[in-house]
Amino acid sequence: MSSDIFRVPNTRMPSKSSVAIYRLPGGGGFLWAVAVSPDRTQDIRAQTRGTLEVLDRYLAEAGLDRTRIVKAEVVVTDHDNKPAFDEVWASWMPAGHGPVRSFVESRMPEGDLIEIIITAALPA
Repeated sequence: MSSDIFRVPNTRMPSKSSVAIYRLPGGGGFLWAVAVSPDRTQDIRAQTRGTLEVLDRYLAEAGLDRTRIVKAEVVVTDHDNKPAFDEVWASWMPAGHGPVRSFVESRMPEGDLIEIIITAALPA
């Protein structure tokens, strides 16, 4: 069965995807991706950088860059980490291309301090 949606299974849980790409029939489409830091022993700044590196890889594999991100959902274990996150985010996101972004606190698995979910637009 063929599908118009391409999915990259999550290696730790194959019943969910890390990336999904939908291409519109006339061109364009969307990429959705979720990432956590590969090293969960580090502080919020380092985990944020690690998470953003994973997202950079997903974007590059789809032929996209950060300027194509239209929405970001940031989930952290401690809302007090927002200033540290914002500092890293501001140095990563190209000026003038900031997406719509939410920042929420939630319980997560041991060691995880941050998870970021993005939506990026594919070119027409």
